[in-house]
Amino acid sequence: MASDHQGPLARLRRGHEELVLRLLRTHGPLSRAELGKLSGLSRTTLYDIVVALMDGGAVVATAPAPAERRRGRPVETLSLHPEAGQVIGVDFARRAVHVAAVNVAHEVIGSASEAHSADLGWEARADLAERLVARLAGGSLRLGVLSGVGVGVVGPVDDLSETSADDLSATPVDDPSASPGKAKRPSAPTRADLPVLLRKRFGVPVLVDNNTRLAALAEATWGAAAGVRDVLYLRLSHGVGGGLVTGGTLHRGARGLSGEFGHITAEPDGRRCSCGKDGCLETVASIGAVLEAHGGVPDLPAFLSALPDDPAAVRVLETVGARVGTVLAAVCNAVGPDVTVLGGELAEAGPVLFRSVERALLAHLMPISRPRADLRAAALGEAGGALGAIALVLHESPLLTHYPAPDSLE
Repeated sequence: MASDHQGPLARLRRGHEELVLRLLRTHGPLSRAELGKLSGLSRTTLYDIVVALMDGGAVVATAPAPAERRRGRPVETLSLHPEAGQVIGVDFARRAVHVAAVNVAHEVIGSASEAHSADLGWEARADLAERLVARLAGGSLRLGVLSGVGVGVVGPVDDLSETSADDLSATPVDDPSASPGKAKRPSAPTRADLPVLLRKRFGVPVLVDNNTRLAALAEATWGAAAGVRDVLYLRLSHGVGGGLVTGGTLHRGARGLSGEFGHITAEPDGRRCSCGKDGCLETVASIGAVLEAHGGVPDLPAFLSALPDDPAAVRVLETVGARVGTVLAAVCNAVGPDVTVLGGELAEAGPVLFRSVERALLAHLMPISRPRADLRAAALGEAGGALGAIALVLHESPLLTHYPAPDSLE
């Protein structure tokens, strides 16, 4: 007689276990009621699956802190065992590298950042990321349980996919000065080589996406819209862009071009944008455009410190807010998010900007949507891209290939 462990009931049970693990990896700590709602499993089946996963060491239960307890029986939450795996996120911004680490229970281990010159090569940027990771949590990060690296970069990501872990130094380029008997010089790594550079350093799969889009996923996972299923995120920085989270999942669009809200027309007869069109939102709502419109301050910190006592600065932000709110309303009317999050350095202007954005947003939303409009300030700052890269791995990486034995987690 064939062994029963390959039978249909065993496969069904394993499927239920993988479903529970995936939900906890994606959403972080959940109560049994929340897990039951998301999984669709009956209370009896879910109880049996959770007990088995807890006995195997993959899942742990945590009672709420005393300050969080309400009347009645305390509601404990379930999560993946914190020691079962860790994920690194790296955000390669234009002039800085930001890194963060989170365990599979969604607990942030640490974050770090370091600025660099704009012309720093990609191998040096990868080295910098490796050094920053080594510093996380005082060196307590355990690379032995690392399950993936998420990466955020500026711009489109069509050319970034992990195709090989071959040594980049073995890739020659034609060198006209080399004699027939000489070895050819290796080419300098480019942005397209980034996944391979990081795979060599950390030895785990690498997932890459646009860093602004990843910041949207981070805000929906840990930030201003934590736990919200449909989120619209707009970032006002040196560039203007954003991201959509729909049904709890990051929306990339065809060829990875979702979230280019900065290139929606805000002024039909406006200035030429770097993308080649006229009047894009980025031509009025980027940091450079704001400083130019004001004309009296050298940089953004000076502009922000002048608020709210500088009438010229207030007028500039009111104009910017009106354009931003109008564009956001158009996107909201199209996709219907639960929450709209506004972030980036310019969002630090606070109420002066947000009042103007909200006024225009409400004016241009469909009347039925106005009572439900929910505009929030981003909460994660410069760590957003790196944390979003981690969320990308937690959402998309394979399930735990084996459950850690309880004695290995002590």
